[in-house]
Amino acid sequence: MATGDGPAVSDPDAALLARLVTRDEAALAELYDRHGRAAHALALRVTGNAETAQDVVQEAFLALWRRGHTYQPERGAVRGWLLTVVRNRAIDALRGSGGQVARVLPVDTLVLAATDNPEAEAMQAVDGRRVRAALAALPPEQRDVVELAYFGGLAYPEVAERMGIPLGTVKSRMRLALERLRGSLRAWERDA
Repeated sequence: MATGDGPAVSDPDAALLARLVTRDEAALAELYDRHGRAAHALALRVTGNAETAQDVVQEAFLALWRRGHTYQPERGAVRGWLLTVVRNRAIDALRGSGGQVARVLPVDTLVLAATDNPEAEAMQAVDGRRVRAALAALPPEQRDVVELAYFGGLAYPEVAERMGIPLGTVKSRMRLALERLRGSLRAWERDA
């Protein structure tokens, strides 16, 4: 990992990632077992194509294998890092196909990400509520930029075009929004 002390062993994913960095294939398999379904669901939601989603997930786990040493625990959980890689690769896949992939899926084709850890699932639900509350507290112009970029899968230039504003304005609003979100979430962590 990027820190000199290594990952916190209390985080099972960080411990698996530490093993993965030493080329432990079993650690990669276990990370895939833990997060493969969520990664596939996200890739499928972004690309709208099961075959493309499968390719995206394989590329994301290959990137994890190759660059796991770049993980920085202070920037977030391994799962969040992995899903960010999946999202970015899925968007890249859409761009590479000229955006010709269908983006709207019937609900019954989505694979729901399940967990064997009810406590972790409950914490994710609490975290999700906190993030939604923090998003709702943003000024509308900042919230719109975040929603289009992160949930709509648009690149900054696409957000600028969609909103009819300069690219620099999109970047400024995004920076301000992320600073506010980070502050709100840290405040909740301190109060918890």
